[in-house]
Amino acid sequence: MRKLTGFLVASAVAVVALPGAACSPQPGSQPCFPPPLSLSTTSGAPGDSVTVSAHDATCNPRYGTHAQIKVEVFDGTGTLIVNSTGPMNDAGGFSFNFELPVAAVPGTWRVSAFPHDVDWCDDTGRNNRVGRGPGGEEMQRVSCVLPSLELLVTP
Repeated sequence: MRKLTGFLVASAVAVVALPGAACSPQPGSQPCFPPPLSLSTTSGAPGDSVTVSAHDATCNPRYGTHAQIKVEVFDGTGTLIVNSTGPMNDAGGFSFNFELPVAAVPGTWRVSAFPHDVDWCDDTGRNNRVGRGPGGEEMQRVSCVLPSLELLVTP
């Protein structure tokens, strides 16, 4: 019984230690999050062109030579208006242009952009492209604040 109790306690400690280990940076690496976003304008009217962009990160996120940025634009009611990807460089720099629809509803819109198919929440500094789980299911982002900016759409 004493051996079984010791085994169960050791197993519980190992299981509790694993989640923390997965969140810690690898030895020798520093946290490296996507660079901050910027918009070419903070307001626009239907038909206007808007660019969302980011400079290269000051760290080395190593997104890869074929990295892409995922851009989502939501109108004031939360309706997804733009859902697209574009090229991003290895250091996270990109520039993505979109047009406000002619029938754009005035209000405060949200523009978000984040590395596509990358576990960008991981701060190990490694290239962590999201794949599929062992059962073929898509992996999901968790516990991350989606980077976004406000865009005021006027009539």
